[in-house]
Amino acid sequence: MFRRRRPLLRAAVVGGGAYVAGKRVAQRRADQDAQDAEQDGRIDDLEQQQPASAPPPAAAPAAAPAAGPSVADQIGQLADLHQQGVLTDDEFAAAKAKLLGT
Repeated sequence: MFRRRRPLLRAAVVGGGAYVAGKRVAQRRADQDAQDAEQDGRIDDLEQQQPASAPPPAAAPAAAPAAGPSVADQIGQLADLHQQGVLTDDEFAAAKAKLLGT
């Protein structure tokens, strides 16, 4: 007396919805991975540019080691790039965390 109506249609709708949801999650994950890779590339480029812009160390006495730019100077340079719009908020935070070692 009790008869199921259209069980295959119901299964198809549920399965199709799950498929679309899974596809969206995969696409979002791929987009986020691409953004992360681009951000890492930008940070690597900035890190490669910094040593190139610093003059080569001159012959210093053995007692005084050659000092590079301090962490505060490097963070200041990053802040300048951030204010100019070269770095996004996320890129600035990632580069600063990398400099601070956290």
